Amino acid sequence: MKNAWRLLVAVCALVIGVYVYIAQPGAWESLDQNAADAYYNLLVQGFRAGQLNLKKEVPPGLTQLTNPYDPAANFPYRSAFYRLQDLSYYKGRLYLYFGVTPALILFWPYVALSGHYLSHSHAATIFSALGFLISVSLLRALWRRYFPEVSVGVVTACTLALGLATGTPVLLTRSSVYEVAISCGYMLTMLALAAIWRAWHEPERRCRWLAAASAAYGLAVGARPSLLFGAIILLVPVIHAWRERRAIGVLLMAAAGPITLIGLGLMFYNARRFDNPLEFGWRYLLSTYDPTKVPRSFSLHFLWYNFRIYFLELARWDTRFPFVHGIAVPPSPAGYDIAETSFGILVNIPVVWLALAVPLAWRNRSAEADSFLRWFVAAVALLFAMCAVTVGLFFASCYRYQVDFLPALLLLAMVGILGLERAQADQPAWRRAARWGWGLLLGFSLTFNLLASVERYREAHGLLGFYLGQLGRVPEAIVQFEQALRFDPDNAEAHHSLGVALGRTGKTQEAIEHFEQSLRIKPDYAEAHNNLGIILAHGGRVPEAIEHYERALRLNPDFAEAHYNLGSALERTGRVREAIEHYERALQIKPDFIQAQSSLARARSIQ
Repeated sequence: MKNAWRLLVAVCALVIGVYVYIAQPGAWESLDQNAADAYYNLLVQGFRAGQLNLKKEVPPGLTQLTNPYDPAANFPYRSAFYRLQDLSYYKGRLYLYFGVTPALILFWPYVALSGHYLSHSHAATIFSALGFLISVSLLRALWRRYFPEVSVGVVTACTLALGLATGTPVLLTRSSVYEVAISCGYMLTMLALAAIWRAWHEPERRCRWLAAASAAYGLAVGARPSLLFGAIILLVPVIHAWRERRAIGVLLMAAAGPITLIGLGLMFYNARRFDNPLEFGWRYLLSTYDPTKVPRSFSLHFLWYNFRIYFLELARWDTRFPFVHGIAVPPSPAGYDIAETSFGILVNIPVVWLALAVPLAWRNRSAEADSFLRWFVAAVALLFAMCAVTVGLFFASCYRYQVDFLPALLLLAMVGILGLERAQADQPAWRRAARWGWGLLLGFSLTFNLLASVERYREAHGLLGFYLGQLGRVPEAIVQFEQALRFDPDNAEAHHSLGVALGRTGKTQEAIEHFEQSLRIKPDYAEAHNNLGIILAHGGRVPEAIEHYERALRLNPDFAEAHYNLGSALERTGRVREAIEHYERALQIKPDFIQAQSSLARARSIQ
């Protein structure tokens, strides 16, 4: 047993080492290495100053906007200059809609004890590592109590799965404020499951452990409100006790009390910030859409589409490293916002199919062992189902949302593997065959997660290049776009962005080549047609520019900038009447388009 313990410790150290190696800061932190400016640290600074809003000045221009939530109007303030993306703006103050728990349990204690600020990437790594270690402690407890006949090698393989097949490697490759909240929720839900396990197996301390589970899950909701409905797992031990005709009054208080108190605290916190106990700041976001005009953020209308994205869509593979790329996103339903990079779990992480083998885990057991194991597995399954459905109802999808439910599903799959091993303990030939089967599924799942994390580096380089371009640091932006293309040479967006950056440095021919390559990969790329038109027009190739502007408008008739650019090109060729029509159309789409206003006035004066 001592050697088994050493092996598990070594594997855990390996997984955490991978986390540390692949963890990278988000774009904001890459631009500015000062961790004090990270969102959660700004919130901590606000708390220490006796306020609930961030310690960050609101730009005067934002306060003067007629509708500060209009994404077109607030875009300058969401850019790299002001960095207000996805903050909540209410009554002249900036708030964090992301859960408060990480600030309370990590960022604030860290700065109080060390005098230094913790970066978002380090915080996400810490939370992910702790979540992994807690899930491994559950696996080890399951193994020792219910599956002692299973070899340590199998448990080691399961440990690797819990560490590297849960989407965590992909999450950590770009660790920003989003990833901090999600990884914190992951850690705390695993902690709640561990406390529920102890409540079942230490009956003399059952109420204490259930209260601890309730507190952990309440804090998880404080980190990630979308986890709320998974709190039903706290009632599973209560229902189990009721089924066995035991008194449940004290148990019910232990299960409901701490999470209720934390919930009331969150409601008070929200009421003080937004005058509404149920408002976390979602309706006041400075984001890529206007939250005041979103009719529904959660709807059954989105469930099937998100199920396809999260469970069924196959990643695209090619022969160039890292071999795996994002899915081909299917057409979205009406009212849907955006489908960021996600991967279908059932086809890309196929080890999760082993969850279907879970019923083997309680075959030929005593009534008491069978009961405890069934009920614990039911709690894990309920956590997975409730969190998956909640995310599935949302009007957007993203790879990082999968971490809300994928760890629980992986834990079920590992119980399935343990059950399969136990069921075939006296059938060596069948057991070897089964090991080959689930071993291949596990190996593919681990490989996919690691390759997908490399693919995420490409996206991180592209995003950092975009923000560097906004700051005027164009040579640095070019380096980032070139790095992105090394990972994915056929990425149309990276070619387009590199073309824009090269054009700004006067490298016209190279810029044209990248725009053309972008359009070869993605012929319906309206922005690439428009920007290629701009650089052609500057080079005196006006007829070719007109052709590309027209193509852009065929793809996107409401592209105000393309209407303006086409008007300018037509005016240069003497087609003033047509130019006026496009200037007018640009202003219909974008009434505050100053360049179009002045060009329209000039064109009318010479008509």
